[in-house]
Amino acid sequence: MHSRTVARMTEPGVARRPVSPAESSRANRRWWDADADSYLAEHGEFLGDSDLLWCPEGLREATAGLLGDVRGRRVLEVGCGAAAGSRWLVTQGARPVAMDLSAGMLRHASVLNEKTGIRAPLIQGDASELPFGAGHFDIAFTAFGAIPFVADSERVMREVFRVLRPGGRWVFSVTHPMRWIFLDDPGEGGLVAVHSYFDRRLYVEEDEHGEPTYVEQHRTVGDRVRELVAAGFTLLDIIEPEWPAGHDRIWGQWSPLRGRLFPGTAIFVTRKPNSG
Repeated sequence: MHSRTVARMTEPGVARRPVSPAESSRANRRWWDADADSYLAEHGEFLGDSDLLWCPEGLREATAGLLGDVRGRRVLEVGCGAAAGSRWLVTQGARPVAMDLSAGMLRHASVLNEKTGIRAPLIQGDASELPFGAGHFDIAFTAFGAIPFVADSERVMREVFRVLRPGGRWVFSVTHPMRWIFLDDPGEGGLVAVHSYFDRRLYVEEDEHGEPTYVEQHRTVGDRVRELVAAGFTLLDIIEPEWPAGHDRIWGQWSPLRGRLFPGTAIFVTRKPNSG
């Protein structure tokens, strides 16, 4: 789970502009490879070694049951990070495959497979070109993985649709689109709307040569619904987790202050039609 969004738009080397899918993939692979150690040092305890956490609000699959019955099901985790979700699925009797673009994240996933003794299969791959045959999986999911970090999320939706069997479920969580209106600030500075909700240009951090080093994508709620429908999915639900009482953890721009006022996460629950 990560979102830099528009916090640093006044700094040099930050822009809102188009980038190619190849540039986005290259930038974010390098960024996550470099950041994997520090990211997991900061958030690994909260994420757990074997747990499926949907969002910084603390909603867990063990409580929410968004994937349905997973026992015996073939499950694809897209953008798995350290693959805690896939290891949890192994304990529930599922047959997961954990995929990520970042070798740095998969290195941590491999270490945790050995540490826990729960071995989820790991594959390095791009969510825009899933290395699996049509109808291979019963369920696909991601918790803040892949989707925000690609230039063409419509293509990801089509790829997931392709690899799911008819009737298969696709569930993903992302930063709530309305959060892009605000600065990436967990305090009072993050309560004032300063950016247009309708500015869909990519957030791009660049090096001194103008080469993208980090790319993140914003889409409105309507955009997400349209790209899902265009791919062929049936939308079952959009969940906006409320900030739970007693939860005082600050994660980047997520905080009790903001969480009590407006949503920080959107979870899309969809299904591939049986005739698909």
